[in-house]
Amino acid sequence: MAETIIEFISILLTTAYLVIVISFIRGWNRLETPAPPSGDPTTRISVLIAARDEEATIGRCLDAILAQRYPVELLEVIVIDDHSTDRTAAFVNSYTGPQTDPVRPAVRLIRMNEHKPINSYKKKAIARGIGEAWGELIVTTDADCWMGPDWLRTIATAYERHGYKLISSPVGFAEENSLFERLQTLEFMYLIGLGASAIGNAFPSTCNGANLAYTREVFFQVDGFKGIDDLASGDDELLLHKVAALYYNKIGFIKSRDAIVYTHAKTSLKEFLSQRKRWASKSIKYRNKLVVALGLSVYFFNVFVLLTGCLALFNFNFAPLFLGMFGSKLAVEIVFLYFLSRFMGRLPLLIWMPVLSLLHVVYMVYIGLAGQQRSYQWKGRRVK
Repeated sequence: MAETIIEFISILLTTAYLVIVISFIRGWNRLETPAPPSGDPTTRISVLIAARDEEATIGRCLDAILAQRYPVELLEVIVIDDHSTDRTAAFVNSYTGPQTDPVRPAVRLIRMNEHKPINSYKKKAIARGIGEAWGELIVTTDADCWMGPDWLRTIATAYERHGYKLISSPVGFAEENSLFERLQTLEFMYLIGLGASAIGNAFPSTCNGANLAYTREVFFQVDGFKGIDDLASGDDELLLHKVAALYYNKIGFIKSRDAIVYTHAKTSLKEFLSQRKRWASKSIKYRNKLVVALGLSVYFFNVFVLLTGCLALFNFNFAPLFLGMFGSKLAVEIVFLYFLSRFMGRLPLLIWMPVLSLLHVVYMVYIGLAGQQRSYQWKGRRVK
């Protein structure tokens, strides 16, 4: 009787997972590859970087932004120093220079001065930056990121052509030094593809704050981070949900290599799990029931893959069920990641898919539980 119930639930969850990932594939392929920018952009852009203890990485980020092929008079860069304990602020000050310099954008440093502990330092930093920004379009990235010279032109072109209220763009890992980092690159492509395909299906649900743009107007229209400011994470995804509640058809994803922002994978398992726990923690704030249902379906599918795999070690009758579930998962994920890795120019990484798919089952089950913890350590702070 127990075997029959497990088999029934496993088949049901496998079917649901296949439908979900096939819908991802459909959504990704519905996204149009934009035509190259033409003509001069007219949009005033404020690039915001919330930084804490980033003196080792922020130089590359600022250099990449200052090298953008974008009209200097339409661009400002604002770095909000989040109580850094290193020389981040002094390093940024070396970039500021005269604010009237005609050949490069203005770089401004804002230093946070909260004396009492708060939970959402990054949201506070971004809101502070937006309050002082003069750009029509706010573009956020992270201090450990870099990008190509047409990044902002590509974003501005999409905004001017389509009138988007919020624009999500691709983020990718690069310069990997180990198998662990290459596996993260594959897994991260899956996450970026999930968010992109959801927008392609007119059902925006996820994005990444390392490459996110939205109008200053819509930020204030949805009351900024009000209602989601009790969580350290969610300055991207939860804001997307607020904007989507009003403008689900005015949210875009830029399917262009020129729009990619690059960063590094985590070098240690501890750093990786800490990051993913932080990301998973915001799921408790999801209000869209369909998003919650899809997330639970994916989670319990992985639970049952792990369960049937463990049962197969003691009862061979479960082996065909486990192999069927895992084989289905691997096959549909390879198809999905084929499209993503081709777009990112990382097709050789697909050779590691069997390893990633197996490890991903254990990781998903663990992080789904660990992400529900009410607090965790992040950049030397205990946050929620």
